[in-house]
Amino acid sequence: MTTSTSWLEARAEEIQASLIFCTRLPLLRATPIAGGAIAKAAWAFPFAGLVVGLVGAIVYALAHKFGLPPWPGAALAVAATVLVTGALHEDGLADTADGFGGGTTREQKLAIMRDSHIGVYGVCALTLSIVLRVAALASLPNAHLLVWALIGSHAAARATLPALMFLLPPARSDGLSFVAGQPASDGVAAAAVLGFLILAFCLHPVRAVVALIFLAVAVALMAWLSMRQIEGQTGDVLGALEQVSEIVVLLVALG
Repeated sequence: MTTSTSWLEARAEEIQASLIFCTRLPLLRATPIAGGAIAKAAWAFPFAGLVVGLVGAIVYALAHKFGLPPWPGAALAVAATVLVTGALHEDGLADTADGFGGGTTREQKLAIMRDSHIGVYGVCALTLSIVLRVAALASLPNAHLLVWALIGSHAAARATLPALMFLLPPARSDGLSFVAGQPASDGVAAAAVLGFLILAFCLHPVRAVVALIFLAVAVALMAWLSMRQIEGQTGDVLGALEQVSEIVVLLVALG
């Protein structure tokens, strides 16, 4: 019984660590988290995505109940997910676009990515991300499908992050990605399975398989691009991958 309880407590702590790493939920912010705990918690990233997606789904359901059309309802849902994550992934996408697009050397790219100012590439990438997500959600045929697609996309998108953390070394000797560490292969596999199961539950299993294929392509392309640009990955690159993966799932849901 003690061994079983200890195992469950360890998994619960890892789920909590995934929520701390992937969200900005007020009840969890004060809890300290060590870098090694992030790598161990990578398998649970889809659970954090599930929570974020549920927040957006609840906001959309309320907007729909009060008679808002799909477009403003979808915009409010996306805004809610941005709020609950502290725009963590959006910031990563913007910084990655600025660094990859604006720098000429590896060092310049990394310096730009660390700069708190946003450039033209970042603005364009961020605008496209928000517009595509809102448009995809609003274009779904009914509110029921929209809610499930929102939940599934967030869970599946975060399931891709451990894969990139495993495939590429940190591009810096400091920063979020370096501190987080490299997840074990079984944790990467567990995250992928969890993300797929949640997505298959939220969408039709066939669509989940199609989304899985496109997500694998997205991870491979991001890995190739990051190695070519900065010879590794950073927290910003992980944020960019999350945003791309969300969009991929939502576009598949439209098909």
